[in-house]
Amino acid sequence: MNEQVNEQVNEQPDEQLSEQHGEQLGELRRELCDYGRRAAALGLVIGTSGNLSVREGDLVVVTPSGVALDRLRPEDCPVVDLGGRVVEGERTPSSETPMHLALYEATGARAVVHTHSVFATVVASTMTELPPIHYNALLLGGAVRVAPYATYGTPELARNVIAAIEGRQAALMASHGAVTIGAGLEQAFEATRLLEWLCEVYVRALGVGRPAVLTEDQLTAVIERALNG
Repeated sequence: MNEQVNEQVNEQPDEQLSEQHGEQLGELRRELCDYGRRAAALGLVIGTSGNLSVREGDLVVVTPSGVALDRLRPEDCPVVDLGGRVVEGERTPSSETPMHLALYEATGARAVVHTHSVFATVVASTMTELPPIHYNALLLGGAVRVAPYATYGTPELARNVIAAIEGRQAALMASHGAVTIGAGLEQAFEATRLLEWLCEVYVRALGVGRPAVLTEDQLTAVIERALNG
């Protein structure tokens, strides 16, 4: 786990969270558990792999380290500030918390979902990007880039992911998995599902032949069609 987050895990909050803010965070904790269970049920994560977070103002609720997502309880999910300091909760934040915080700073997202889903990991382990073989790739911003490999939980990985996700809602992580962002957990989670579907379509298409990649003109035509109803 990133040293900065590690050192700050056991620090106590400077002051108690307001009751109203606490209720909001409680709801986000429950929502985080719901999506964690959905991710596990859909096979997007296995065991304790993968992590999710959601931002509320200057605070972030994140899944904890070492707890399977299908066994999460709201009280298991720590709350950290944007510097990584734990302000509420007894469990250690996910080892990928530095990446989540870097994504919030760089993109303005309000939720982050990181998974180790099968087809996304296959593509991330063999390619430098997922090309747009289906027009639904536009919902993620187009071709999905693969961030160069770096050890999990490191500043280097966070930098690589930020570069790969620029102008996109999703990125793949070489020999690792996938990460998506959104205006909330629902949007980020649906982006994860779509990314896994696109990766599966591509991998299965390779078993039949060489997948056709949509051209810029074809993608532009799709955008124009959508705009014109």
